[in-house]
Amino acid sequence: MKRAPGRIGVISDTHGVINLDVLNALRGCQLILHAGDIGHAAIIDRLADDSGAEVIAIRGNNDSAGKWPLDDHDVLEGLDETAAIEIEGEIIAMEHGHRIWDTCHYHERLRQRHPGARLIVYGHTHIRVIDTEIYPWVVNPGAAGRERTKDGPSCLIIDTASPDWSIEELKFPKT
Repeated sequence: MKRAPGRIGVISDTHGVINLDVLNALRGCQLILHAGDIGHAAIIDRLADDSGAEVIAIRGNNDSAGKWPLDDHDVLEGLDETAAIEIEGEIIAMEHGHRIWDTCHYHERLRQRHPGARLIVYGHTHIRVIDTEIYPWVVNPGAAGRERTKDGPSCLIIDTASPDWSIEELKFPKT
């Protein structure tokens, strides 16, 4: 499905809790991407309800039947491990990143896996990274919940309204 350019919120690793500052920062986004380790279906619902945005979420290594509430298994089964989102002919590729075992070469491996993308979004490490040195760009929004947020919960806002996309990094105090 083609999507119009605009503001895209990017989060990952909520593990069942989304930080309220992150949630507030996502308001005004037309699209929200969740790069896995969601925790349960209510996180996806809350993102959509609070922001009014379309939410695309993928499965992370902690998004498994044994870790999700039984009532949410239908939502869990509908989550893919990867996604490709088209914005005006440009592709945003998304995967959680847990299947890349060579952590010293994460970005190199992601670029090999998604060579046609303009931007690759991943999670898993809980470490916020913006790598725009070469194409495709590779970003990790860090953790948007409470678990292992390093220096605080965070998210990214990608503005695709102009041909020169921009990335805004937002981090918030631990609560």
